[in-house]
Amino acid sequence: VQLQASGGGLVQPGGSLRLSCVASGSIFSIDTMGWYRQAPGNERELVARAGSSGRTNYADSVKGRFTITRDNAKKSIYLQMNSLKPEDTAVYYCNADVARTAYDVYYEYWGRGTQVTVSS
Repeated sequence: VQLQASGGGLVQPGGSLRLSCVASGSIFSIDTMGWYRQAPGNERELVARAGSSGRTNYADSVKGRFTITRDNAKKSIYLQMNSLKPEDTAVYYCNADVARTAYDVYYEYWGRGTQVTVSS
């Protein structure tokens, strides 16, 4: 199972970016998919996640600014980030709980990460 994230970059404060992540490989079912981030010197933290039913939750720091959406048919999630702040600067990682067969339990997978830098 591979998770490929894209869409990071450099943006000015107040700007927007959209991250995408697609899962591929031997996949029977995906439960929760989400985005985490890690800034230098900090621990990795949850940004937003979406369950297979569409239920979402967000870190308090991004509520009202970020929106996570999910396309189950495409095995993809997206993170629309608006009103970006310098403190949003981090490497953003895609995460998914995947069962590879009908008999598997769900295992957690991580993508390699994409850099988001918010700076003037």
